[in-house]
Amino acid sequence: QVQLVESGGGLVQPGGSLRLSCAASGIDFRGVVMGWYRQTPGNERAMVAEIDSGFHTIYANSVKGRFTISRDDVKSTVYLQMNNLKPEDTAVYYCASRVTLEIQSWGQGTQVTVAS
Repeated sequence: QVQLVESGGGLVQPGGSLRLSCAASGIDFRGVVMGWYRQTPGNERAMVAEIDSGFHTIYANSVKGRFTISRDDVKSTVYLQMNNLKPEDTAVYYCASRVTLEIQSWGQGTQVTVAS
């Protein structure tokens, strides 16, 4: 049974930083693509960043230069370091895993709110 558990969300002021974590279990972590997605009310879930088994990364244009995704295969954990946060980064952030192009599993989500 695959389980993805996010942590690290919260309230932060514009320009601040947060680090999200996602601990995975029940999967061959080293062999999957891990990603972070976010969703705001009335909108579809959108990719923020992904990292594959070779540690190659991709980012949404809106977060390039501010967010960094990383993974620790020993701890089966993926991270999202978010710097210089903006109000438009406010969303529920979800961790996801996939082997093919289709998402295999989702975490429960963690709220990130950027406000003064």
